[in-house]
Amino acid sequence: MTGTQRILIAQGGGPTAVINQSLVGAVLAARGLPQVERIVGARHGVRGIVNEDFVDLMQETTAHLERVAATPASALGSTRDKPDLKYCQNILEVLKAHQIGHFFYIGGNDSSDTVRIVVEEAKKAGHALAAVHIPKTIDNDLMGNDHTPGFPSAARFVMQAFAGANLDNAALPGVYVAVVMGRHAGFLTAAAALARTQPDDGPHLVYLPERVFEIDRFLADVKSVHAKHGRCVVAVSEGIHDASGDPIASKLATNVERDAHGNVQLSGTGALADLLCDEIKAKLGIKRVRGDTFGYLQRSFLGCVSDVDAREAREVGERAVQFALRQGQVGSVAIRRVGDYAVNYVLQPLEAVAARTRVMDDAFINAAGNDVTPAFRDYLRPLLGSDLPQAHRLRGAAVEKVLKR
Repeated sequence: MTGTQRILIAQGGGPTAVINQSLVGAVLAARGLPQVERIVGARHGVRGIVNEDFVDLMQETTAHLERVAATPASALGSTRDKPDLKYCQNILEVLKAHQIGHFFYIGGNDSSDTVRIVVEEAKKAGHALAAVHIPKTIDNDLMGNDHTPGFPSAARFVMQAFAGANLDNAALPGVYVAVVMGRHAGFLTAAAALARTQPDDGPHLVYLPERVFEIDRFLADVKSVHAKHGRCVVAVSEGIHDASGDPIASKLATNVERDAHGNVQLSGTGALADLLCDEIKAKLGIKRVRGDTFGYLQRSFLGCVSDVDAREAREVGERAVQFALRQGQVGSVAIRRVGDYAVNYVLQPLEAVAARTRVMDDAFINAAGNDVTPAFRDYLRPLLGSDLPQAHRLRGAAVEKVLKR
């Protein structure tokens, strides 16, 4: 494209700890190009586009943008809107009115599908538009990516949270069950396994949505671990389901909540953790049983950021601008792993990622379906970043008893 260019950037879906790195990476890369005349950000994603609720990103100082980049959650605000054809036509109408020639949407599966539809409608209308989807999701479920910005930092939080919970559980033994986000993909729940540094460390059991969940098998697993260690720490994905595909949360609950899209509300209510704990108490007779739901904590926890994640989130934003403004291309930026450990960034067709879901490889899940394999640990370890906190145990020898009882 030639002449001066106007750019629009938006953020969609669930926030992450590094989504603003992608925003700032794109803004600063674009501001460095002489042909860029204007950069605007839409407040609250595509809803902000149709409402023409924009902010001028050319006016922000570089120093302030850098502070925003290091701040979790979506600085522009986000939305859960899933645009249909009519909605995308309205988006295009606004883009044309504001003479936007480049559109960047930072988000997950649905966001990439929105970009796909808008691009198709722009072609039909004869509007020159270079649009690029910038990947983001803590679920790590975007097709064509080795991993997705946002996931490594959330995985770091999950790992550290379970490391702490394991210490707590060792001090006051019992059963601890924590539910982690992940409706269809278990990557984030699986990250809990990297909390283990000693043979008896938890989580002792890890349940993922890629495998059928059987409540009787679950109870048998808990009973076995508890008998062996005198305690048991369990990581459970919110998306665990039975053989028919029905969420366990809906099978055990008497009242089922649903979100705006008709999906069964899984981890947000804390119901699944409570229900599983009730089953353990009632059927195994273990008295000390506690449950947690991590919920939003794992998405945008301030101060728990993988430096690898932050760097790569910045770079996908920069590369998106290079693909669109320097080469006039359309697509979705993807991260590809090279060796151990480096990455390349490629632009894949929107159709390859739009509205599709990646799940964990079979090689990452153990045969029993209640843990991960060493291959997954090798996959995740370099993504967690440097300076991971370490837990330590007392090493003092036992003192001989005096009283003979």
